[in-house]
Amino acid sequence: MTRHSRQLRDTPVTHVLYQRYQTVRDRTEHLVEPLSAEDMVVQSMPDASPAKWHMAHTTWFFETFLLAPNVDDYTPFDPIFGYLFNSYYEAVGPRHPRPQRGLMTRPSVDQVLAYRKHVDEHMAALLMTEVSDDMASLIELGLAHEEQHQELLLMDILHLFSLSSLKPAYSPRWPKDAGGRRGRFKPLSAGLTQIGHDGSGFAFDHEGPRHTTYLQSFEISDRLVTNGEWLSFIADGGYHTAALWLSEGWTLIQENGWNAPLYWYHDDNGWKRMSLRGLEDIDPAAPVTHISYYEAAAFATWADARLPTEAEWEAAARAGLLEQVDSVAWQWTQSAYSAYPGFKPSAGAVGEYNGKFMINQMVLRGGASVTSPNHCRLTYRNFFQPDKRWMVAGLRLARDSRQPGVVNPHDSEFTRDVLAGLSAPAKSLSPKYFYDAAGSDLFEAICETAEYYPTRAETGLLTRIAAQIAATIPEGAALVEFGSGASEKTRLVLDAAPHIAVYVPIDISATALNKAAQSLRVQYPALTVVPQVDDFTRVLTLPKEADGHTRVGFFPGSTIGNFSDQQAVDFLHAAHNVLGENAHFIVGVDMVKDADMLVAAYDDAEGVTARFNKNLLTRINRELNADFNVDAFDHLAVWNAQQACMEMHLVSRQEQVVSVAGHSFRFAAGERLHTENSHKFTVQSFTDLAARAGWTVSEHWVSDAPEVALFSLQA
Repeated sequence: MTRHSRQLRDTPVTHVLYQRYQTVRDRTEHLVEPLSAEDMVVQSMPDASPAKWHMAHTTWFFETFLLAPNVDDYTPFDPIFGYLFNSYYEAVGPRHPRPQRGLMTRPSVDQVLAYRKHVDEHMAALLMTEVSDDMASLIELGLAHEEQHQELLLMDILHLFSLSSLKPAYSPRWPKDAGGRRGRFKPLSAGLTQIGHDGSGFAFDHEGPRHTTYLQSFEISDRLVTNGEWLSFIADGGYHTAALWLSEGWTLIQENGWNAPLYWYHDDNGWKRMSLRGLEDIDPAAPVTHISYYEAAAFATWADARLPTEAEWEAAARAGLLEQVDSVAWQWTQSAYSAYPGFKPSAGAVGEYNGKFMINQMVLRGGASVTSPNHCRLTYRNFFQPDKRWMVAGLRLARDSRQPGVVNPHDSEFTRDVLAGLSAPAKSLSPKYFYDAAGSDLFEAICETAEYYPTRAETGLLTRIAAQIAATIPEGAALVEFGSGASEKTRLVLDAAPHIAVYVPIDISATALNKAAQSLRVQYPALTVVPQVDDFTRVLTLPKEADGHTRVGFFPGSTIGNFSDQQAVDFLHAAHNVLGENAHFIVGVDMVKDADMLVAAYDDAEGVTARFNKNLLTRINRELNADFNVDAFDHLAVWNAQQACMEMHLVSRQEQVVSVAGHSFRFAAGERLHTENSHKFTVQSFTDLAARAGWTVSEHWVSDAPEVALFSLQA
């Protein structure tokens, strides 16, 4: 189907509201372009509506609530459309029964398109006049309403296509939900908090009023539950264990034979799922979707957790603790959909918009892959009956705060790694856990100290050779940075290589990553910036935006020196797998130099590095219910000439016992807790290391003293 071209497109209208009106209306017609006329008239179930009906109903809203009351002598396109395309507005009059919308073969799709054109022309004329604040608010409501139906249209089409024996794709190029690590629980302390919309800018009526509520201490997962976790739930008999289920949910799965999320299919080759891309293999790392409230609640019980309340969800989102907020799936909460304190429906017919549905439904928060751009807010409340599954709904876990001694050692990788490191004969902690929000800030401060030369030396070297590096990067490449931090050095490459199309910064610190990404989008508006929160040492996939682009790896900062010899080889090999064939990788290393200079760089006079090192204990105290006395440990930096590496330790000042996640660990006076290695290289030693991982050094550059180097590697 070809989208009709409006004569209004060339109208010299600069009104912001009109521009938004045209953008939203155009998107609806763009979404139906892959559909045939036959696709657009079928209703697959009573909860769904034909695409044709969505297009007409959203148009009816503007005709009924904007044009008819405000345009003198306005003539409706077709009077019967008021009956056919009303949804639930009792005050407006009777309507065609919802379950029978698929029986409306008339009007035709072409007539509906003509209807949209008719209404759009009159709306353009209206928007060129003086528009009152009340009218502008109603137009914004109409546009938000259409964005809701854009979401519904896609979900309804997916349900329709899932019933076809052909399992057709709506669009083979529809973006995939990016996989990644499993979620980690993040704590939030008890106290009063405000939730709800504050009244500035547009929001649906039920998002307010803003009000104060009290939250007990709780923990919430920073990411959504994955398909892989759901497969474990299935394998463990989750759909066959009555004790996990609410009574009505258990009845449902018995009656309907549910044994997996909607759109999941199992055959001799394993699990597959239906998506807008058609039938495809399950991606274990991607978030699970198309589950009911009952399934979400059962999974949470199985996982020794619960669903968050909507107040907990909003408070955590405002605190910056959550990833995958509004781009993957709406997220079930355990909150019933009801009015906030002080809520009053709007006067007139539009007062029926939300208030009348405040019963027998549960609240979902966030947004989904099918949600229109910029449609969601942290206050946005979606709502569905608990048995519904066709909408794009997933879940994130929450739980009451764990008291000391009851932390489950299997809860997180952080927990497991810390317990394993403290249990070893020579106690150690992984340096990758330095970089929580405070640690990231402290490292930036380290880079500003007088003694810490690596950042300044490498920055100077990059400044000098940026043009040479840029010349090696293909047109339209995707630059992939491992452990990007604040992405400061990256700007030197981006400035020298404006032909880079996509930048994928990867870092374990969501705070640092998001801050850097926001800044880069402003500084480089033509660049697609796609941050990926992940352990860069174990990245398996890159965001879809990097597909089709030559990938160039970037790994400055001599971070490779933090690995053991074998870990460095493994990382370089894994990076090759991620970057693909004919990969190009730019790696920064610190060179062997005078021991006094090295020690000073890792033990600055201001004590910033010491605070950075000790912050790891502070993080363990906060996240793992530990009781480290931070002041009872000293920072130590030493040069290991035999291994050609700097070592950082925390040294116990006294004999002491520390509790972590319910486990006790004894420290002798003077005992060292090893926190970091930083290996230094010669040109030959790094060339040999790279060769063991299948890389060839095509070029290298060395700075003036103090020496650091950048190596250009080719697969």
